[in-house]
Order: sequence, then structure tokens, then C-alpha cells
Amino acid sequence: MTVKDRVLDALEANRGTWFSGEALAQTLGVSRSAVWKAVSQLREGGYPIRAASNRGYSLEADSAILSAQSVGKYLTAPGVTVEVRPTVTSTNDLLRQQAEAGAPEGTVLIATEQTAGKGRRGHSFFSPPDTGLYLSLLLRPALEAREALSLTTCAAAAVALAIEECAGTEAEIKWVNDVFCRGKKVCGILTEAALDLESGGLQYAIVGIGVNLFPPAGGYPPELAEIMGAVFEARPQGLEARSLLAGRILDRFFAFYRDIAAKPFFDEYKKRSFLLGREIEVLEGGQVRPATALDLDPDFSLRVREADGRVRSLSSGEVRVKAKKG
Repeated sequence: MTVKDRVLDALEANRGTWFSGEALAQTLGVSRSAVWKAVSQLREGGYPIRAASNRGYSLEADSAILSAQSVGKYLTAPGVTVEVRPTVTSTNDLLRQQAEAGAPEGTVLIATEQTAGKGRRGHSFFSPPDTGLYLSLLLRPALEAREALSLTTCAAAAVALAIEECAGTEAEIKWVNDVFCRGKKVCGILTEAALDLESGGLQYAIVGIGVNLFPPAGGYPPELAEIMGAVFEARPQGLEARSLLAGRILDRFFAFYRDIAAKPFFDEYKKRSFLLGREIEVLEGGQVRPATALDLDPDFSLRVREADGRVRSLSSGEVRVKAKKG
């Protein structure tokens, strides 16, 4: 851990408290010059650290900046290591590089902006600066490739529960990987994996979670305006809850993940699934077919009845609620 991280740990754990440079240096076993340099780097990075003669340094008590330390205050899951960066290309892409280099399970990368955020089926994911929470989790599960859907559904259940706890608003799930609040999409999940060709299982998996915390100042792009929403309807309302939400998502996910094969999150997922019983459209092979969503199978496949009466289970693909005529 760098001196900068250790200084931030001390200030984050005691927000609003003043520490002299000498006291910090003695506590951390470094020079006062090293403390001064670390504080300067943190302030350049946007941390609201006050400095005053004869008083020292203090991190503002109401600071809402997102950091590994601010998330760590709300994180209890063992074996999880969090890194926070203000801007990245894609948290999934960067974490994949770490996975290929041997990073352990439980490595988490969080950002507040993505310049090349990724969605499903090659789509981009709108990730403007400082309005969302974008996190990717590195996993090395003992699962076969066909069971990877459990990771996505586990994440969706964890996000929904965390939103309800932190924001006090009902969260619903659209099969298979979207979370909705107040009828608008507030979260998308993208799971990518590498196969172990010898075992037929997963070498590793990256679960990417993108949450819209508050509406962007300039609004959503026209093509997204009708479908996208935010967890918090006003920015100040959600600032202090950002770190809490990140911690709760990770805690919920890894609590479920410990027994992933048993799918302990199935009931939580199913009761929030708003497609069941509704008329939908299945987008598959370049075609759109009407169907009725009947139920979720134990493996999280969506059981549907098509217009010809045939019942089948979808393990992947895209569905949408059928638009009402008139």
C-alpha cells in the first residue's frame, strides 16, 4: 500500500478530524515530507482535504467522493479488493487484463466514468462522468460454461436488493440482466468469461455492472430518453449513498456467490421479475415473435408460450414487453 493510500485510510476513517503532519508521519512511520506529498496528490485527485497552519489536515466530514476507502467502510465480504478510478475505457476490459495476468478472485474495479462502456451484443453502454457507478468483479467460479447465466442473475438480484435498501425504492428485474426503478432501466449487467478448454469449465468470469445513479445534466441521448432512468431522482440525494450502494451490491453478490451452485438468490430474482404473465416479443435470429412469459425455470431460463401454442425455454436472447396498441 502506498503512502498516499495509507494517508487516505487515516483521513477517511476519521472524517472531520484534524491531524498534524507530524502526527500522521509518526502514525504511518514515514517522513512529514512524504505526508505532505501524499496529501498534495490526493487534493490534485479531487479529495476535499483541508489544510491549515497549526492544525494540519482534515478530510471534510460531508465529502461524497468515491474511493476504495469510502466503499470499504460499507464492505464486509471477505476476500474482496477494491480499486477505484475516476475514468476508464471499460471496467470489464481493464479487469480482463488483470485476470489474464493472474489477479485473484474478488478483485473489483470501480469507476465513475467509462469512455468505452460495453453493453450486450456489442452495444455501447452510456457511461457519462460522475452520474453513475460502474463496477466489474473478477470471479474464478467452479461452473460449467452453460451455468454462466447464474452469475448474471446473481448480480441482478444483488443490485435490486441493494437499491431497495439504499434508496428505499422498489427495484424490478427484466430478464435477464436489467434492473428497473419506476418503470425505467437503471442498471445493465454484462458477464464475459474465458473458457478452460481442458476442463470445459470457466477459467474466469468478469461481471460488469453499470448503475445510473442520477440523471445526467444534459439529459439522456434521444435514443435512450424513453427507457433510461436513475436510482435517485435528484443528484444531492444520492451522493452520500454512492459508496454505500457499491458496498451493499458487493456484499449481497458475494453472500449469494458463496453457494452459487444452489442459486440461493432464485426467489429474490423471480419475485422481482416483471415479465412473468405478460405479453412479450422475442427477438431472435433477426425476427420478432409474439409470446407470453410463463415462468422462470430453475436454471433461470425463461419459459414462454409462443403464438402457435408451443412452450419453450429461452436460455439467452432478447425479449421486450409487447407494446399496447393505440
